[in-house]
Amino acid sequence: MTAATPSNTRSYDIIGFGDEVPGILAIVAAAREFRRRIGKFPRTLIMFKGNSPDGVGGHLVRGGLAYLDRTHVPADVRQSTGVGTFGDPSRLYTEFLKRSGVPQIALDPRRANTALRQMLGEVSADIISKIQIQAVLKQGANISGIQLTNGEIYLAKQFIDSTVNAELAQFAGAKKHQGFETFGLPEAELPVTLIFETEGLSIDQLKTVETNYLKRFTNPRDTEAQRFMQLAAGGDQRILDRFNKEMLDSKGALAQMSIGSDHIDVRSKALSIAYHAFRGTKFSLDRSSCVLDSGNIAILPGGRLSWNALLCHVTGAQAETLARNAAKPTAVMLEEIAFVDRFFKSLGAKAVRPMTELYIRHAGNVTEVLEVLSGARMLEGGVSASEAIATFGYALDVRGGIEGLGLKALEKGITSISFHKPPLFNVGIRHAILRSVPNLAVISPASGFAGYACSAGRIVEYNVAVGQGVGIAAALAITTNRDLVNISNLEVRQVLEQTKQLPKIYGRNYTLEATRLQDFEKMMTA
Repeated sequence: MTAATPSNTRSYDIIGFGDEVPGILAIVAAAREFRRRIGKFPRTLIMFKGNSPDGVGGHLVRGGLAYLDRTHVPADVRQSTGVGTFGDPSRLYTEFLKRSGVPQIALDPRRANTALRQMLGEVSADIISKIQIQAVLKQGANISGIQLTNGEIYLAKQFIDSTVNAELAQFAGAKKHQGFETFGLPEAELPVTLIFETEGLSIDQLKTVETNYLKRFTNPRDTEAQRFMQLAAGGDQRILDRFNKEMLDSKGALAQMSIGSDHIDVRSKALSIAYHAFRGTKFSLDRSSCVLDSGNIAILPGGRLSWNALLCHVTGAQAETLARNAAKPTAVMLEEIAFVDRFFKSLGAKAVRPMTELYIRHAGNVTEVLEVLSGARMLEGGVSASEAIATFGYALDVRGGIEGLGLKALEKGITSISFHKPPLFNVGIRHAILRSVPNLAVISPASGFAGYACSAGRIVEYNVAVGQGVGIAAALAITTNRDLVNISNLEVRQVLEQTKQLPKIYGRNYTLEATRLQDFEKMMTA
């Protein structure tokens, strides 16, 4: 006779901690593969700190990151491989985009919430929100369960952490670098963004406003406009020079916003200058805490425009604190959004709505993974083509910069910290699986990235490909009585081939750039 399970304890096969999209889709992939093998769905649970009524889907939904970063594939590779503009994404990501009604780039958070709930419902996954961890229960090195502050205990065989700060992994005792500690800069961190939506400001109105500012700012005889530029630059000639340089494109024409079918790319700082002159603050993250950067704008239904533009400075420690506090904006950020509200209403907006959670780009990296993934390794092409589960390409872009990196590099005799060649690399799962906690994977910007790798590694499209692989690995682990740490890339790839889900594999080895970045990364950590 077995002992009865206490009433405050529930048992699952797989628990996903955090509800970021890669984590949710990892659970979906696991459940589908488990059912293919066993004939029934496993017991799965998604638990997260946010408030479920505000939406399920982490920073894409509650954080409102509607402008999706898509894979970058050079034209010659597209021609030789036959892949489309955005390559050949993982099948699960393609399904999610289709269910969410994404034309190209713009993801409506409302539709994404509906799609994710449907996908979880179809595999009978449970959801609990507004949770706090009291303790992680372990059997040897493995996690056996999670005890919450309300006394409830949730047991499982395999665990998937999709939080930006690898919070479950930290509670399980895994080691983690803070900020850019992989560069020896633990307090340097990428800025966070408070996404906001505007309503009532049409695209034509916005373009007209920007064009007028561009004409004025490029007219040296417009003394008021030149004063605005001085105000926004805070008297800093280097910032002023950058403003002027970005006013014109490579052909000498005004650098007007580029308007796509469902998105807008703002190419100049004209709107930023106008805002900071209105606000009376310098366009400088370290001086002003928040800056209105050139916006990535998603065009959403109902006349809504979603702005990824308001960058807020944080340290490594602050990013961790924000992540542990369910990504809630601080009082300073909410004070700034009040000025954003006034500014955009002066341009014609009828409403300005900040999102309920922040977009936290990065909050450190776990260290004890099967295979650390560096920026140089990405430029080498990633995992071998024979074991790859997808291919992804993205610039080594650290929006807002890494504070102190340039100075540290200069001290070592390095004059350039820019690496302009976007890697196009093959995807595996070993950088996401912890050696020190064999039944845990971290699928997020906090996976086992080193150096510049987190810049491409933080992108959702990439992490969904990893998540689909980890989900399949979790199903294999349970059905063969193993742990995640014992499942190989090749086994996952074989499942994708058997189920006709393997996308095209077309990673490239950029040897020269990879060698240069490898030397840089070694010098910066020496």
